[in-house]
Amino acid sequence: MCQHQPPCPSAESADRESARLVAHHPEQGWSLLCNGVLLFEDTGELLPDGQIIAPHRPLGSEHVMTAA
Repeated sequence: MCQHQPPCPSAESADRESARLVAHHPEQGWSLLCNGVLLFEDTGELLPDGQIIAPHRPLGSEHVMTAA
């Protein structure tokens, strides 16, 4: 799918979210990446094969546990 150099990571790669944006629709809450991944504003993803990646928001500081 990717036509530029260096090529974007594939949809199966761990770093798939670093692919270039093809379409960005913040008013609708989604973006399409060059590798065919749909990213949603809640950090969920839809891969080209139909696989769903659940949202993976980072924890806020109030939820992070630290050693005392």
